[in-house]
Order: sequence, then C-alpha cells, then structure tokens
Amino acid sequence: MSESKQQPDDVNWDEVKPQLVKLALELGPLVLFFVLNARAGIFVATGWFMGAMVVSLLLSWFLLKRIAVMPLVTGVVVLIFGGLTIYLQDDTFIKLKPTIVNLLFGSVLLGGLLFGHSLLKHVFGDVYKLKPEGWRILTWRWCIFFFILALINEIVWRNFSTDFWVAFKVWGLMPLTLIFSFVLVVPILTKYAPDAE
Repeated sequence: MSESKQQPDDVNWDEVKPQLVKLALELGPLVLFFVLNARAGIFVATGWFMGAMVVSLLLSWFLLKRIAVMPLVTGVVVLIFGGLTIYLQDDTFIKLKPTIVNLLFGSVLLGGLLFGHSLLKHVFGDVYKLKPEGWRILTWRWCIFFFILALINEIVWRNFSTDFWVAFKVWGLMPLTLIFSFVLVVPILTKYAPDAE
C-alpha cells in the first residue's frame, strides 16, 4: 500500500468554496443587523438589513450563478416586513418576519408531504442523492423544525426585549440550526444514501 493512499484526501475547494460563500452571504446581513441594532436602534438596523439582503441576493447571483429558493423567499419577506417596520415605525413587523418565513417553509413542506411529494428533493436533489424513504424522513424533520423555529421566535419576541430578540436571532438560531443539521440531518444523508454499487 503506498503512502499516498494512506493519507486523507485533500479538501476539494471547488466544492467547499460555494458553501463558504453561501454561509457568508447568509450571515453577513444578520451580523450587520445585530451590530447596527446595538449602535443605532432597530429601525436603522432594519433599513440596512433590507439593503444587505438585496446585496446578498445579487452577490449570490453573480458569484454562484443562482439564487436559492429559501434565501430568495426570505429576502422578499424581509423587504415587505422591513418596509412595514420602517414606514409604520413599528418593530412588530420585523419581529414577525422569522415566524412568517418559518411557517411558510414548514407549511409548504407539509403540503408536499400530504400529497406524497418531498419538495426538498426538488430543491436539493442535485446536491444530495437519497432513497425515497430518506427524502420523506428528511422533509418531515425540516418541516417540524421550521414550525419549532416559528414557535421559538414568537416566544422570544413577545417575552423579551428587542435587543435580546436581535441577539437571539443572530447568535441563537444559527447554532440551533447547525445542531439540528448535525444531529438529525447528516445521519439521514448517510443512512439513506443510494447503495455504493
């Protein structure tokens, strides 16, 4: 056995780079929102957040040659609810945005399941290869997770300060999503992958 076979494969940066770009494009507007809320308040932060979402979507188009469905829907909802927040000077609308987005995604996935379709397969079928049962389980898990995120957002914004809500939105929801992905998504991608043959 040669030494080259014993060494781990090198990282394929052509595959990793788009994922890093996507992560930066998703986190960038959130971090900006958090910083500006602390320095200038929720209304200034919301205005910049809206602009950052538009820039993020445009950069996604230019750098990745596509805009994924979820960021696009999120961006549209940010523009609508952010616009209402600024126009009416009522931060309730921007606080409702995560609830609306998560209920929307959860409901769409649930609707697909009720009609016997895994809509995740249509979105991620080019990226992940799974057996039909794997797609069904994965879709159920994401569906339930979206509904849980909507509930958590409602609890936090209704019971805590705006600053706490912003901090939780940025520093709480992302770790929750990562934990969910590693614990409940990655095992499905492995267990229900097509046979090696």
